[in-house]
Amino acid sequence: MYSLIRRALFIADPETAHGLALEGLRLGYGVGATHLLCKTRSLPVTVMGLQFPNPVGMAAGMDKNGDYIDALGSLGFGFIEIGTITPRPQPGNPKPRIFRLEKANAMINRLGFNNKGVDYLVQQVKKQRFSGILGINIGKNFDTPNDKAADDYLVCLEKVYPHADYITINISSPNTRGLRDLQDAEQFDSLLAALNSRRLELADEHQKRVPLVIKVAPDLEDEQVPGMAQAVIENEFDGLIATNTTISRDGVKGMRHANEQGGLSGAPVKDKANHVLAEFRAHLPPEIALIGTGGITKGADAAEKIELGADLVQFYTGFVYKGPDLVADSLKAIKAYRSE
Repeated sequence: MYSLIRRALFIADPETAHGLALEGLRLGYGVGATHLLCKTRSLPVTVMGLQFPNPVGMAAGMDKNGDYIDALGSLGFGFIEIGTITPRPQPGNPKPRIFRLEKANAMINRLGFNNKGVDYLVQQVKKQRFSGILGINIGKNFDTPNDKAADDYLVCLEKVYPHADYITINISSPNTRGLRDLQDAEQFDSLLAALNSRRLELADEHQKRVPLVIKVAPDLEDEQVPGMAQAVIENEFDGLIATNTTISRDGVKGMRHANEQGGLSGAPVKDKANHVLAEFRAHLPPEIALIGTGGITKGADAAEKIELGADLVQFYTGFVYKGPDLVADSLKAIKAYRSE
């Protein structure tokens, strides 16, 4: 069924198709039809002190503003991550800003954190009925200088804290100028320290400890990993997402749109993402969760990330190409791997 839907959607430009697909999904959910697309099964797992119905999630970017949480949740995901959200609304980069590379099961985007702002997202989250785990991904506004970046992250942290099951700190998108500089050692440690300090205060205020997760790039050098891992440990972060999109064009050179600026996602990023995932697993204790994302286009890809040390997996581009069947295929492969 999804192959027919995808064929129709791919007639439109990618950003228009994205909007049409989500609105169609919301309509289908409203009339109780999304169960026809859902073939998932329960595979509960406890990670970061949270009980996940299953370890397969929707990555941030699909639902930036929290408009489609319940509809996406009806497709069998164990968790959904919404965002990236910023303190103030912003339009993002000029269009066109999403490009399909169909031969490679890939996409390039340079969206630039387009979103309606954290206050809008919080209002949407208050309406949701999704019974799985909800992560909220936060970022900084494009015009906030890096020496003030912590202020933006703290604004978002404070506003989403009562409503999130976990909170992801996005410092790894290549589409906000200078954002990845926050992965440099001194800035990285300083930001994580500020967020954890405020989290301790918020935990007392709200009588709950919400896990904090950091999302990193696939383009890190190996020598960066030990220091970043140590900062994650010392600042009591609960998890790390490996990885965001890549600025590399390995695997797509010569293809139409390959030279567009932005982050490459989908199948070509898998090897880089898996390498970073394995490196962090080697430097982080088992109690710090790893969420593997990047390059999952079939169930075996999801199981491979679990084998490399991920506790959970999530995807976005793979879902665009493969549809809801990818959720069920991933769960089947993960269950088979755990049974070996």
